[in-house]
Formats: sequence, structure tokens, C-alpha cells
Amino acid sequence: MTMSMAPLSITPSSPDPVAAAGLIVPGCDRAVPCEPPPPDDYAVVRAAIAYLSTHWRDQPDLKSIASAVGVSPVKIERTFRRWAGLSPKQFLQALTLDNARRMLKADASVLDTTYELGLSGPARLHDLFVTHEAMTPGAFRVGGEGLVIRWGWHASPFGRSLVMITDRGLCGIAFTDTAEGDRKAFADMASRWPCAAYVEDFAATLPYATRIFERDRWRPDTPLRIVLIGSDFEVCVWETLLKVPFAAATTYSDVAAHIGRPTAARAVGGAVGRNPLSFVVPCHRVLGKSGDLTGYHWGLTRKRAILGWEAGIAGIAEEEPAAGRR
Repeated sequence: MTMSMAPLSITPSSPDPVAAAGLIVPGCDRAVPCEPPPPDDYAVVRAAIAYLSTHWRDQPDLKSIASAVGVSPVKIERTFRRWAGLSPKQFLQALTLDNARRMLKADASVLDTTYELGLSGPARLHDLFVTHEAMTPGAFRVGGEGLVIRWGWHASPFGRSLVMITDRGLCGIAFTDTAEGDRKAFADMASRWPCAAYVEDFAATLPYATRIFERDRWRPDTPLRIVLIGSDFEVCVWETLLKVPFAAATTYSDVAAHIGRPTAARAVGGAVGRNPLSFVVPCHRVLGKSGDLTGYHWGLTRKRAILGWEAGIAGIAEEEPAAGRR
């Protein structure tokens, strides 16, 4: 199936875009979908986060959360622990404003010190290990004319993911939860490069989805190759975001200062919002100066989910008292 946005220019594609991109995923069968979490995990988590976002001041107990979501307390506890290694209570603690402010205080100089410890540093423990290049400004200005972008829908810990690749690497990731959302997400992504040719190719995009969302494949010997397609300013901002470590955070103003444009925080916010590689280029780790989550292109509920998931993986959530464990 081929989808295109007019005007359309089609050029011959690589016979094997995965090989051409230099992505080798040992043990990955391209004909078999990657192993996703149980299909209803994120649906349960999403509903719980939406409820907690509006009732957090009430400090709801597990029974109240479960009732609001429509599942048993046992199911919601097990779902959160399986999905992020956290209880719902720990998850809520990881997303409090106080915790966000602690993250920002602890990581005040994160953009200046990242990677000083090299690959053995603690900040790299949960690193996706990304290698990147930027598309030429000319290719961006002509709307991706001459590009063939292959795409496919895949399971992820954060809902359905639209994965888009060129013969030079991963170029787009979007998230959605519904069929209508699928259509809107695809139109959103395709509008960024309106002159490219779009080819549905599940087999070609599968190894990328596997490499991104299966943490045991996050290894330095198999780096994830990505290509950044945007204006010079946007690419500069996105490259800066790649320096923010897993489970850390920065602010729009810090990013602006780091790129030598200290008065351009608002423009940085615009570039962050246009990031085409959600999760991989971690725009979810950018917070307001006060610690507020601010916006996220694919919804604040998903941003909360990703931040809480990272906190669980990194083991930085506060431990509950033994009596609170189930």
C-alpha cells in the first residue's frame, strides 16, 4: 500500500532500507512482530494517569483508582508493576511537581556535563545509543522531494506507534490510541515532508520498532541510526535534546542557553513541539522552568506515562513502606 502527498516525486528506494541504514538487530525476525506488552497494559495505565491527573490532590488510594478505571485493584497494581516496575502510588510520586523540581535542580548542568564519563557513566545505563545525521537544508526546503519514506504501525509501551524510515535511518515516530488518531497522526507526520513518497512497509520498519521499544536491544554495538529532517535551528535543538540523559530533565530556557540563543526559549519550545522523533529524541524530558510538564505533541497523558516509565526503569521512584506493598 502506498500513500502520497501531492506534489509527489518517487525515486528508486534501497532494496533493503534496514541494511542501508546500517541497523543490525541480532536475533530479530523481520517477518514476526516484536513482542509487545500485554495489549491492554497501556490502556489501563493511560486511563489511570488521566484520572490521577485530575484527582492527585485527593491522594486517591488503589481502590479508588481501580474503580475509576474499571478494573480490580489487583489488576491495576499488577499492570503498573509489569509495565513500569512501579506501583500506582510510586508512579504518582514520580510525577509530582516536587519531584520534577528535584530533577531540574539535580540536573541543572546536565547539558554541559552529559557524556563526560563516557560509555561507562551511569547516565548511559539506560541509553538508547543513537547515532544521527541531519538532512541537508536543501532537502528540507523542498519538502522532502526525492525521499522515499517507509512506514508501519507497531506496538509500543505507550500505545500504537507510527515508525517512519528512509534509506539513511529512522526519521519519524508518532503515537496514537485510536483508528481516528492513526489517520490524524499519519497526516501530521506526512505534512512535514509533503513532497516525499510514502510506502507502507511493516517488514522494513519492524527492526526499528524492536530496537526502540525492547530495552534489551539498547546496546552500543548496535546503535540506532536516525536522520533529522528540519530547519537548521530545529536540528540544533533536537541534537541538544539527545544530550539529556534517560530519566533526567531540562528546561526550554536551558536548551536555549546551551545553543547560544538565551532569549529564544519560545522558539526552542516551537522546535521541541515539532520534533518528529518522539521518545528517541527525548522532547518529553523538557519541562517548564518551575517544573510544570507544559505541553507534548502527543498529549500530556502520554508525556506523564513516558516520564513515569523512565523513572521506574531507572529505579529512581521512592520506595513504599513495606505495609504498602501488595
